[in-house]
Amino acid sequence: MPQTPTSPSETETPGSGWSGRILWWVIILIVANTVVDTVIVAPLLVLPQMSEFFGTDQSAWLNASAILAGAMWAPLLGKSADVFGKRRMLVLALLVGGIGALVCLLAPNIGIFLVGRVIQGAAVGSVFITVVFIRQVFPPRVSMTSVGIVTSGSAVLGIVSPFLFEIVVGAYGFRSVFVVSAVLAFFAALTVRIFLPESPIKLRSRVDVAGAVLLGAGLAGVLAYISLGHDLGWMSAGMIALLTVGIVLLGAWVLTALRLPEPVIDLRMLTRPVVATLVVVVLGAGAYQALLQLVGLIAQTSVDEGLGYGLAGASGALGLLFAVPSFGAMTGGILAGWLAGRIGPARTLAGGMVIGTFATLGLLFSTSAFLPAVISAGFLGFTAGAVITSGFNLSTTLVSEEKQGIVAALVQVMLGVGAVILNIIGGSILRATSLTSNGEPVNSAAGVSLYILVTLVLFAIATIVALAISRRRPRDRGATHGNAAQPA
Repeated sequence: MPQTPTSPSETETPGSGWSGRILWWVIILIVANTVVDTVIVAPLLVLPQMSEFFGTDQSAWLNASAILAGAMWAPLLGKSADVFGKRRMLVLALLVGGIGALVCLLAPNIGIFLVGRVIQGAAVGSVFITVVFIRQVFPPRVSMTSVGIVTSGSAVLGIVSPFLFEIVVGAYGFRSVFVVSAVLAFFAALTVRIFLPESPIKLRSRVDVAGAVLLGAGLAGVLAYISLGHDLGWMSAGMIALLTVGIVLLGAWVLTALRLPEPVIDLRMLTRPVVATLVVVVLGAGAYQALLQLVGLIAQTSVDEGLGYGLAGASGALGLLFAVPSFGAMTGGILAGWLAGRIGPARTLAGGMVIGTFATLGLLFSTSAFLPAVISAGFLGFTAGAVITSGFNLSTTLVSEEKQGIVAALVQVMLGVGAVILNIIGGSILRATSLTSNGEPVNSAAGVSLYILVTLVLFAIATIVALAISRRRPRDRGATHGNAAQPA
């Protein structure tokens, strides 16, 4: 069956620039993306309470389940968005996410709870679907800027949401987190359905559901092994079985993708520029998440302990070291989106990586100096915002319009893969270099420095790749909705 785009009969793009309607749409899409924070971030605040309620010490499962589910859902949602329409699949993803939150709310045991988390993970797909919706529906002059605002806007709530959730959880218990998530998901789905038009590009194709299941389940299996191997035993029978199943499923998916005329991901779509972009995203976003994890550890260590690092002691140190990166992510995402419409997303991606490299170098020399560490953390957040926004913007210029959903889904998968793998690598470095103080294991200064050096090398590699992409890509001013000139 030929794969050709069709135009819907719905409202076409209004005007050619900013308008009240466009601003209203941006607000709705920011709310939709905020649902993801209630799926992934909010439950972290109540892990001890959930572990106690379900009678388990395997809190890693409670934490990682939604991220792994997001990777599992992404290929199916991305392909379906290309075929059935972005608004329709955005509404569906939010509704399924809300249903998953209700399952978690009512779960009597950890088994049912994990099922709910897998269902809830569908809401993670709302991020990349909103990106493709913007690129195909918004006026070209403001589409890339809008991507930056929408993907980074929820970072503002990331500054205040921990304090709000702390109040709510204190008053109503840990289950209130899932009440908030469900209500917000259903509200976002309703507003998207009522106020947003359908995207103008659809793919005349079928959805390879079997291939999507193979790919999603295979990714989830491999990532689950990487995420949980340390806690449950890398060589335990269960973990080895999980890894084996994941690899077998991924192998089966590759075979079907090469054989079918319309696979969930056409491997021919993975040109060198697309692969290079995904490499930059996985390294850049992963290194940032790993450093954010390290900053949290340093912020809870006092320099008076004599370990050679530490930032605790300053009033509000921990809150500030997390709030500043959130503000930086918002600023970096919006600025990267604005600049992408003028100098091209490839150049903004490269610029973000250069900033991240120097910010990591600054952190290397400020593990016991509070103000320089805050500044470095802020610039790292700026880099994360720029990488996410530019990664989505650039990837959607590298494929034809009717395939933007699936390539954006791949970017979303890479964001999760980078965070999972590099957090594990960083934790392994700290454990391998730990010391004993007062009978307790503590992270050594050498381990902290090595941790930062590893991320610095990864940032440097990503910067080189990003610079190579920017030199090969022509200037992209967003002249069309999809900006989808095929790469040479």
